[in-house]
Amino acid sequence: MTRIYLAGPMSGLTDYNYPAFNEAAASLRALGFDVENPAENAAPPCGSWGGYMRLSIAQMLTCDCVAFLPYWEDSKGAQIELSLAKAISMPRYKVGDVIASPVLYKGELPASTVPRELPGNRYAHQEC
Repeated sequence: MTRIYLAGPMSGLTDYNYPAFNEAAASLRALGFDVENPAENAAPPCGSWGGYMRLSIAQMLTCDCVAFLPYWEDSKGAQIELSLAKAISMPRYKVGDVIASPVLYKGELPASTVPRELPGNRYAHQEC
């Protein structure tokens, strides 16, 4: 099953844009994808933007590809996630394209060589 990480704008938006993240995650899951949604993460102990990014990047690295929500271009965090995805040759898509034509994205992606789970608590850090 293809594991997709959702990336997009959060900071400065109403409810941190969680409704859009959750709607996209639900749509992708209904199509049979395994979805990692940073909007579902617990807050890091420090509660800082950097702490959230460290959690999100660790989560992203467990995935086969990244799907970007609308207006990701305006997000500092999504720009960092894009740069990292490019640097490690992780496939990148617009979430709407995957939802519109899911068959194009199933089974076509290379298997990830990244461990599915990180040691210890999932995506947890002792410090930020």
